[in-house]
Amino acid sequence: MFVKNLKYNLPDKDGFFGEFGGAFVPDEFKKVLDNLDAEFEKAKNDEAFLTNLYELLKDYSGRPTPLYFAKNLTNYYGKAKIYLKREDLNHTGAHKINNVLGQALLAKRMGAKRVIAETGAGQHGVATATAATLLGLDCTVFMGEKDIVRQHLNVERMKLLGAKVHSVDTGSKTLSDACDAAIDYWIRHADEVFYILGSAVGPNPYPKMVRFFQSVIGAEIKQQILEKEGRLPDYVLACIGGGSNAIGAFHAFMDDDVNLIGLEAAGEGIDTGKTAASLTVGKKMILHGKRQYVLCDENGKVKESYSISAGLDYPGCGPEHCYLKDSGRAKYYPITDDEAVAAFARLSKLEGIIPAIESSHAVAYLEKLMPQTTPEQIVVVNISGRGDKDTERLLQLLV
Repeated sequence: MFVKNLKYNLPDKDGFFGEFGGAFVPDEFKKVLDNLDAEFEKAKNDEAFLTNLYELLKDYSGRPTPLYFAKNLTNYYGKAKIYLKREDLNHTGAHKINNVLGQALLAKRMGAKRVIAETGAGQHGVATATAATLLGLDCTVFMGEKDIVRQHLNVERMKLLGAKVHSVDTGSKTLSDACDAAIDYWIRHADEVFYILGSAVGPNPYPKMVRFFQSVIGAEIKQQILEKEGRLPDYVLACIGGGSNAIGAFHAFMDDDVNLIGLEAAGEGIDTGKTAASLTVGKKMILHGKRQYVLCDENGKVKESYSISAGLDYPGCGPEHCYLKDSGRAKYYPITDDEAVAAFARLSKLEGIIPAIESSHAVAYLEKLMPQTTPEQIVVVNISGRGDKDTERLLQLLV
């Protein structure tokens, strides 16, 4: 159930998606990445490894996740049929477990005893702590001080699972700074730890590695929609910060005539300066080991991002999404905090499904897309996670 052998065959051997990606790291550290790349390529072509991984995804995490026809939401708009891919029903409550189980098994295969991770909303941290406990690995999660406060429940879950949570108090004290701290620690301890990176970002081979493990989402969508409707969807929607759930949902459709739409966090608005919409207003530069679109100030320095969503509060984006934007294969649009909060309430009240605030950005785009559709069309929205972690805070905004 992992996507292979598409005509679309990026990245190239050096990890570039067009001009984006690569591995901009010190020469000595490049050897670590090259070894990881070689081991990943062996693992993804090893049927025993893939069988072990999918058995865990099926029996431990609960795959395949349902593709649910959202009848009430469809009737609300009176246009195209809307299906929801229920990644919120995974064990730990989000898509993150797909990639984490894959990387944790790879870590074990490579003889690692310790793993580290970064997290924003905490879902990747919880998933990493879960997999580490399952597979007997020591685990440390780097998390921004601000995110520790706004995602306190997930912090306690990580600790309960046996992980150490390292508070990062530099910069904006959010996801970007957690990435900085995790990468810095990794470079200094590369011979001791395996870095389980949570999104389709970072230096090569991480973007393609995360994409592969998350491609199970799109592979299942394709099989499920063909069973239900006898044809492919017209649109696939997903929220995007770094971009793992979106690239997972998109990848199976790269060779197909399907509209792929990523929704990024506009925060308080793209013109306010309080935004995380790097694909909309960012500039091309190198950040965290790869070339991408990044939010910059007038002096070309990385600018602090902002979003109500800790998981989307990142000043850059995965290199493959940057390429898909410039090539036109996928479209990307900004969604404000207010639009996401309204969508959070709308889906909860219409379908009895409480989405993560990250996923709510994708649900919010239905307000703009649905008037353009017809009843014969099909829209799939990837619900990347559930909203338990966000409910208390968002209810205060909905009063």
